[in-house]
Amino acid sequence: MRQIIALGGGGFSMEPQNPLLDSYILNQSKKPQPKICFIPTASGDSDNYISRFYQFFEQQNCQPSHLSLYKPPTRDLEGYILEKDIIYVGGGNTKNLLALWKEWELDIMLRRAWEQGIILTGVSAGSICWFEEGVTDSYGDGLEPIKCLGFLKGSNCPHYDGEIDRRPTYHNLIASKKIKGGVAADDGVSVHYIEQEISNIVSSRPGAKAYKVDFDTLGIETELEIEFLGRTKKEERDR
Repeated sequence: MRQIIALGGGGFSMEPQNPLLDSYILNQSKKPQPKICFIPTASGDSDNYISRFYQFFEQQNCQPSHLSLYKPPTRDLEGYILEKDIIYVGGGNTKNLLALWKEWELDIMLRRAWEQGIILTGVSAGSICWFEEGVTDSYGDGLEPIKCLGFLKGSNCPHYDGEIDRRPTYHNLIASKKIKGGVAADDGVSVHYIEQEISNIVSSRPGAKAYKVDFDTLGIETELEIEFLGRTKKEERDR
């Protein structure tokens, strides 16, 4: 079963005191101690980012590791990846991430991992990268469209409510046909795909939302059904 969990924002790097999204990701592996590997390419393998990953996941029921392309842990990168249960891609510069991955053929290895049932996930650049296209600030000032890996159809826009220019820029790019329609996610939202279709959408923040965005007979935005992971048991019963 091929799975991708795309975070619009949140997780350990943005919400270190809020484990809801990362706990959801771990739970999807159905293993008591899943092997989760962090790929921080988009941040230039930031030591601080890597440290924050371990600070969080070493406290969880999992086996954390990371893959650096600047200091590879092994020559057999494919073998290293394919022994994991979850691949978690960090945020940063999407263009640099894609360029380095293609140079190292990591894009090919990650597709094999996905096809073998290893869960792929990530935030911001680590969300955009799995789609055909995305909205990125990789080029400096302003937001631009970018071609990505195409594991998932359409485009993706993270930080939909977290950065003031994201929503209008995404609308304009779709309206001018510079980018395909797709899915936008607020900070604190994860869109869970199974076999290239949305299976579930969850949030770590009350009121956080996700949308299908396209110019069709329904208009520009269609709000998607979402589950807030922080509901109490009583609230769940009363739903």
